[in-house]
Amino acid sequence: MKKFDKERVLLAVAGPVIALAVAFVLSAIVLIASGKNPVEPFALMFEQAGFSDIQVLIINQASMYYIAALAVAIGFRMNLFNIGVDGQYQLAAMIAAIVGAHANLPAFLQIPLLLLTAVLTGAFWSGIAGVLKVTRGVSEVVATIMLNAIATSVIGYLWLPDVFGVKIGNNNTTGEMHESGWIPGIDMGAAGEIYGLVILAVLLGIGYWVVLNRTRFGFDLRASGASESAAAASGVDPKRMVLTAMLISGGLAGLAGLPILLGDTHTYSLNFPTGIGFLGIGIALLGRNSPVGIAFAALLWAWLDKASPELDFHGYDKEIAVIMQGLIVLSVVVSYEAVREWGLRRQQRRVGAELAAGHVLGADNNTTKEVAGR
Repeated sequence: MKKFDKERVLLAVAGPVIALAVAFVLSAIVLIASGKNPVEPFALMFEQAGFSDIQVLIINQASMYYIAALAVAIGFRMNLFNIGVDGQYQLAAMIAAIVGAHANLPAFLQIPLLLLTAVLTGAFWSGIAGVLKVTRGVSEVVATIMLNAIATSVIGYLWLPDVFGVKIGNNNTTGEMHESGWIPGIDMGAAGEIYGLVILAVLLGIGYWVVLNRTRFGFDLRASGASESAAAASGVDPKRMVLTAMLISGGLAGLAGLPILLGDTHTYSLNFPTGIGFLGIGIALLGRNSPVGIAFAALLWAWLDKASPELDFHGYDKEIAVIMQGLIVLSVVVSYEAVREWGLRRQQRRVGAELAAGHVLGADNNTTKEVAGR
């Protein structure tokens, strides 16, 4: 491996490692300040990761985190901050649940219909922000935040009994979906079932890498994110790329809630998971927008979620996991900036050394020519 490649790998790994180390240290400090053992909570959570039922829960949760983080990462690659993933996936899950409860087609048609419904709903909702940005110059951050709020109101309206809502006790639901839209899981015996759409998450990760790194579209997307003016000079339409990136990001976001919808709940209700879109931002940052890095970050986040309830039984607050997640996000921002500055300084020193070596070599060549001329 070349020296330059080794440095790139080192820089890519250094950021997440430093962020995690700092987050663990700061969490330990918080525990010490509250008079608690700074080591035992982490030991308890690591112990939980060894149980097969917890492993299944972690994998299932990570599949949703992973898809949401990929949606965020697409925007990041284009220098866009799609903070509306949360509203996009919730609205998409609800519309898919409504379609699944009212349409009853054979499974080979029903499942693609539900997937397509979720993708189109998420893409439509993010596309509103994309159109506002390219036509009116509205910041996608502001637009997607407002669209999150609007999505919550739309969901509340669709839950009305006179619309699509089905009241079950005190719970608002969309009614149970027809079984032709259920996706069977992978049976792990007593440990439970892994969602069938975990496979979809893996395929999306592979597709994300192939599109961004092995296609002209992926090159144009990354080039537009790096410099719109340079991309425009090479024939790329920056506005079209912005809109396309927002549509793809929203389409992916629309799939984030389907693993649990089609594999477990089979309805959209008040108990449906929320906040996955916001967690996807931290996971994409920690994973550095890499499909493999995001996978490890999603598993880490899911482990913190599913292993932390055990802390309640040992006198610790399970919120220590939430504190760690917040500290990880803060540490990521600081450590990545520190690593970037360190990498720039190393690059500057290397270029300076090469220029100096070239100057010396040029001087030696001139001396040799003078001696030969004599």
